[in-house]
Amino acid sequence: MGTRNNLPTWSGPKYSRRDFLVRSGLVGAGALSLPTLLAACGGGSSTTVDTKTLFFENWPGYMDEETVGLFAKETGIDFKYTEAFLDNNEYFAKIQPALSQGNTIPPDILAPTFWMAARLIQLGWVQKLDKASIPNFANLRDDLKNPSWDNGNEYSLPYQTGIAGIAYNQKVTGRELKSVEDLFDPAFKGKIGVLTEMRDTIGLLLMAEGKDISKVSTFNEAANAFDRLEKAKSDGQIRSFTGNEYTKDLSAGNFAACVGWSGDVLQLSKDNPDVKFIVPEEGGTSWYDTMVWMKGSENGASVSSWINFLYDPVNAARLTSFVQYMSPVKGVREELVKLGADGAALAENPLLFPDDATVKRLQTWGGLSEAEETKFDERFSSIVGA
Repeated sequence: MGTRNNLPTWSGPKYSRRDFLVRSGLVGAGALSLPTLLAACGGGSSTTVDTKTLFFENWPGYMDEETVGLFAKETGIDFKYTEAFLDNNEYFAKIQPALSQGNTIPPDILAPTFWMAARLIQLGWVQKLDKASIPNFANLRDDLKNPSWDNGNEYSLPYQTGIAGIAYNQKVTGRELKSVEDLFDPAFKGKIGVLTEMRDTIGLLLMAEGKDISKVSTFNEAANAFDRLEKAKSDGQIRSFTGNEYTKDLSAGNFAACVGWSGDVLQLSKDNPDVKFIVPEEGGTSWYDTMVWMKGSENGASVSSWINFLYDPVNAARLTSFVQYMSPVKGVREELVKLGADGAALAENPLLFPDDATVKRLQTWGGLSEAEETKFDERFSSIVGA
């Protein structure tokens, strides 16, 4: 197993998934390195050293500066926080050469989406969390406990959860949208955006076919959805495939509608009330990003301190009020009410706390084998890059 000191210079990808959320120059600064004091015990499968340091690489605009500073002040850990995790597959390709050869990468913690976390666990590239040093683990929402790919949440814990559905600009559409089929309305030709996050885009198209994506395990079962997407592109219905930059086109009216994420649109609609988000009649995809402790990291005590800090409902509520995605932590709604004003309003927002009818329309992808994953990725890439 290699050491951090022997690694080449680390450089992150350059394009953002959630960059429109960036505030206070947090991302522009590249990283925040803040002094602190370590108090927790170490754990995991690697030797834990009391280094009093921690490096967390996250998605852009996915953390408020106040939370970073409070953690530093409360714990004393020298906390390096960067936001260069921009795409699951792109980041996987970046870390694969080092990890597959038994070396380490600079970050102690990453925030992959659940399906990528499952892949990293399967490959043996992450370490078991020391849950004895994370007492606030008890605050994990019941519906997020014991995923099939990580029974007992031994290797991962949710960071934030969200919904993929349809975002639209009503000033451009001239009407409310309700269905996945609205993305194919000829009236919106050349004004439709599609996410480069394959599972969200193809997931919606599969639900439009009446399929349960949790039971889709082979490429053949999804082939028709890929064909329909390719035809929409060749017909000019789709303006572009995007990452989080879709928010700019949506707000400007370049997109009439697009596949989008709930938290993004909730933030955007504060400044542009014409922008709406819906869970289509056919259903939306439910997803969550995780926190995983990377193989070779010796900062297990700091990892435990950080996760325990975030799973305190007060800290989780502060983070929710910034990112406006659904928190995995119990008690957040009550803490938002205590914040009053905007916080109390968020406590009543159905995109953060969906009702039972909405929850019933949400679906989550099941696991794909490495072979089938490759087929999905290659077909999707051929469409996006064509």
